[in-house]
Amino acid sequence: MSEATLIDVLPAHRFDEARLLSYLNGRLAGAEQGMQVKQFQGGQSNPTYLLTVGEHRYVLRKKPPGKLLPSAHMVEREYQVINALGSTDVPVPTARLLCEDPEIIGTAFYIMDYVEGRVHTQPLLSDVEQSQRLPIYRSMIETMAQLHNVDWKAVGLESYGKAEGYIPRQIKRWSGQFEASRTGDMPAMDALMAWLPENMPKDDHTTIAHGDFRIGNLILHPTEPKVVSILDWELATLGHPLSDLAYCCLPYHLPSGVNGVKGMLGADLKSMGLPEEQQVLEWYCQYSGRSEIPDWNFFLAFSLFRLAAILQGVYHRAVQGNASNADALEVGKRAGLLAERGWEIAQS
Repeated sequence: MSEATLIDVLPAHRFDEARLLSYLNGRLAGAEQGMQVKQFQGGQSNPTYLLTVGEHRYVLRKKPPGKLLPSAHMVEREYQVINALGSTDVPVPTARLLCEDPEIIGTAFYIMDYVEGRVHTQPLLSDVEQSQRLPIYRSMIETMAQLHNVDWKAVGLESYGKAEGYIPRQIKRWSGQFEASRTGDMPAMDALMAWLPENMPKDDHTTIAHGDFRIGNLILHPTEPKVVSILDWELATLGHPLSDLAYCCLPYHLPSGVNGVKGMLGADLKSMGLPEEQQVLEWYCQYSGRSEIPDWNFFLAFSLFRLAAILQGVYHRAVQGNASNADALEVGKRAGLLAERGWEIAQS
């Protein structure tokens, strides 16, 4: 996470810093020495801040202000999963505290340690030394498999989600969220909403599913090509591991060089030192202990549908004026492109 991603707190996301500091006194190391607050630019959804408290650096995530869609922005759930994974080999920041009292800063929030490292948002990794690109991808897939291999019952996440029926629930949920934030006609989305329930895979495997597992949500070691932390757990639940894998592989199915679409299609991966999708799937099988990846097109189409619904929500919030990113209006316009690509894959 480079320092360049830090900005002064946006007017819409300001809160009573003195009130927060007095709450943290005695709850967080260093609070008696005062606190500085900056906001991270990026992340469409839950406003995220860097707190410098004495010698320590922490990250605070809170719900956005304004009226929220039901079941969205559950920072309590993010805290729960990060806290539970603290006892496993999955790289996550240390969770420090959860505050569900909206009186302190206006909404629920949680605090975790700041993790030093690099964040690269572009899947082509063009700003990374070429020799590091393949090992970074490999570490990304190994980290995902580590997450999927966690015994979620043993770490106390039995109540974190329903143990079966993830795919039908997700189709229903995101169809509902899409309809709630619809701003016009989107025929490819309507087609996907009809096709997906009819073509669900029989295999109903359950793991912890991150829900937004991609290169831009990982902190890499400052110099080495390895993942040191997984970020942004807002969409995590108990779910199907192949939904994470397909989502992570979406750049292979989206055009490169299109503004705002982080795609790799059309790029010369070999000359750039990047793995092909097949290599990624083989790594995943190796690290997760799977022998094959069934129903791949379904999971890709499902992931594109889900991402289109999420972006439509971002766009809808931007139209109402409360999205946490200045690029939200632009991002929202991509929803149609994703739905169309999803429908193409569904039919192939």
